[in-house]
Amino acid sequence: RAAGLWLGAVRDHGPAPRLEGDGDGPVTVAATLREGEALALVLGYDGAPHGPLTMELVDRMRDETQDAWRAWDARNSYEGFGAEHVRRSALTLRGLMTADTGALLAAATTSLPEWVGGGRNWDYRYLWHRDAALVVLSLMRLGHRAEAGVYLRILLDHSARGSGALQPMLDVDGRAEGEETVLGHLGGYRGSRPVRVGNSAFAQHQLDVYGQVLDAAFVYQQAVLGTGEELTAGELSAVYAVVDEAARRWREPDEGLWEVRTGRRHWTVSKLYAWVCFDRGVRLAELTGDGRPALDHWRRQRDEVREEVLTRGWNESVGAFTQSYGSANLDASLLAVPLLGFLDGTDPRVVSTLERVDERLGEDGWLVHRYDPVATDDGVGGPEGGFLLCSFAMVSALVLAGRVDEARRRWEELCSRTGRFGLFSEEMTVQGVMLGNYPQAFTHLALINAAMNLDAAGSEEALRAWAARDGRRDDR
Repeated sequence: RAAGLWLGAVRDHGPAPRLEGDGDGPVTVAATLREGEALALVLGYDGAPHGPLTMELVDRMRDETQDAWRAWDARNSYEGFGAEHVRRSALTLRGLMTADTGALLAAATTSLPEWVGGGRNWDYRYLWHRDAALVVLSLMRLGHRAEAGVYLRILLDHSARGSGALQPMLDVDGRAEGEETVLGHLGGYRGSRPVRVGNSAFAQHQLDVYGQVLDAAFVYQQAVLGTGEELTAGELSAVYAVVDEAARRWREPDEGLWEVRTGRRHWTVSKLYAWVCFDRGVRLAELTGDGRPALDHWRRQRDEVREEVLTRGWNESVGAFTQSYGSANLDASLLAVPLLGFLDGTDPRVVSTLERVDERLGEDGWLVHRYDPVATDDGVGGPEGGFLLCSFAMVSALVLAGRVDEARRRWEELCSRTGRFGLFSEEMTVQGVMLGNYPQAFTHLALINAAMNLDAAGSEEALRAWAARDGRRDDR
């Protein structure tokens, strides 16, 4: 026993092996097993089990654990394209959720490097508002409506406490805290320093999270309407407070989706999500019959930010929506333009952006980097791997552009590089080496979304029906 942890060992033949350690360092156990014999190590963070530790108790705990996971998996209603990868991704997301609150962590680890030997090492053991829309959308599509509702309400509780103002991330207890410190006594994974605990991004202004939360709320309310599980009047008030806050702040620069540490800019993707915030806010109010006075103001804001993205976010000389206003840098986050319903997937500007991103940020025909770290000063420096979120987003964008065969080929290339347990990290090298924190929720969410887009791609009618169900596209 040490620092609140408890470790026990038991075997099915002979006396229990002896654990060696002083409580402040490593604990070791030495045992010789013959063929057919078993040794169990049991780690507890809340004390020892009641009664003696026996193999019978270990077997019962294992069986109960397996039964619980199988029961959850059996509720998965998806049987379409890539069902096995989707199933494994759903189980991964469930594993990243806290049992008591339902909060979903971005990853289970801290400081696994985005490039071995580099300094891009972050603590991802937090709940990010940015994951909200894809979490709710994915869980709803897979038949896990209760978990989607619990997750969304965690975010809305934070919104209500902040009068609509959103910080980018919360800890597992729902607090907007994350003071970042460096553990200088640790050498890091394969010499990758620094090792960080906490994440200073919690104090940044990130405009995209307002759109992410509104997208999640709209998708959820649309799906549960008439079931008795709808958002309450108080919860809807918290949602609308987010829209009001976005209306006050969308013209400000921010640190952006990539959480740069070189000051604020007018990121094009941030303005795209501001449009999402106003669009979903208007449509949510219309869906619920709420004729609040602010609706006309939100409609005007939606039109204004849309026009700004189309004029200032589009770079004619590059032939693409670019990273920030006045910039020529490409950014794979703008593959979201059709995925969010801002423009149709076959719009010439969307297709041109997709092609420019693939030309300059793509690698080997399947991997996509988020941006060029040499051209984009993000305050960290150094190389990084290809971004798996962006690589799966490219699959979805290709489907919406009508290039389904290419999308399917990229999907197969990506999924052929997963580990034996079906887990993905945040990034990857072209050789298939995983980089960054692991497993990464955002990657698995993008995988699920890409699979479902491919599944609906059998016909344009099916694809439009699927898009209508998730509430992201209409004829505007």
